[in-house]
Amino acid sequence: MNPPQKTAAVDLASVSAYQYDLPEELIAQDPAEPRDSSRLLVLERGRGVAAHRTFRDLEEYLREGDLLVLNDTRVRPARLRARKTSSGRVEILVLRPLDPASNLWTALVRPGRRVPPGTPLLLEDGTEVRVEERLEDGLRALRLPQETDPTRLFRRLGEVPLPPYITRSVAPAERYQTVYSRPDREGSAAAPTAGLHFTAPLLKRLEARGIGQAFVTLDVGLGTFRPVQTERAEDHVMHLERCSLGEETAEAIRQTRRRGGRVVAVGTTVVRTLETFANEEGQVLPGERDTRLYIRPGYRFRVVDGLITNFHLPRSTLLMLVAAFGGYEPVLEAYREAVQLRYRFFSFGDAMILL
Repeated sequence: MNPPQKTAAVDLASVSAYQYDLPEELIAQDPAEPRDSSRLLVLERGRGVAAHRTFRDLEEYLREGDLLVLNDTRVRPARLRARKTSSGRVEILVLRPLDPASNLWTALVRPGRRVPPGTPLLLEDGTEVRVEERLEDGLRALRLPQETDPTRLFRRLGEVPLPPYITRSVAPAERYQTVYSRPDREGSAAAPTAGLHFTAPLLKRLEARGIGQAFVTLDVGLGTFRPVQTERAEDHVMHLERCSLGEETAEAIRQTRRRGGRVVAVGTTVVRTLETFANEEGQVLPGERDTRLYIRPGYRFRVVDGLITNFHLPRSTLLMLVAAFGGYEPVLEAYREAVQLRYRFFSFGDAMILL
């Protein structure tokens, strides 16, 4: 395999350091079938690419006593089709509750410029919702009828939203959910995509080999896929996401540490959750909170020993996180090698493991 190339000094605080060239045809429009037939790039942290494998070979890189931590969130079918009472079609992506007691939610409304505050909108079944005010980041406050159960409304009228770079997928909606997502954890605007590669048989094989599994929940927000617009990384305002970690998972991590196992995060959302709930000594304390944790090169990881992840957008906070974990030069060189070898990128694309 190619060793990482020596490069001139790079300003890692410049967002342009996380730019790379990606041919459009490598942006996956549909997932691999079966799930675990996707490709797997193996990266040794701080060193470089060690192997090119298939995701079902994952068990060869984990060992007895390791712990996989997965995000059990489920994508909410919260893309709604609507129209103005006068004329004109509108698309609404409902994100998270602002005030659950009054059924006020944050939402992305398109085309937003044609929907000023106070505009009533009619959903496909005639239900009236109302845009109340403009919020930061181009979002809107959207009020649902007081007597409406939002979950039932979304499941009746909503669609599972796909990222904007997936424009011609024919995959069923369930393929944008992990096999271990929980219906009572339905709160994400996007999937924790590293988990899309797992199948139930693969998880059972890993468990039979003594590789533990524990769960956290982070409701993935819209900001996850947004490229950073500032030129300096420190000027970017990290998006807010709700996450939780239970005592059972905290105890599983403690036991893994005692037996000398590794904590392997399945996805950047799990990394951010684990590191959010870790204290300076690396102890993970259970809880629930909002997080704006922003991980980029220079960050000291306190919990995570390994990472399974997809290939991320240029200039994104996700790529910065992976570069912080695996080393800037090895990660960017791995991305260049993945492009050369025609790996598939982004949500429905291939995976890498960093150990």
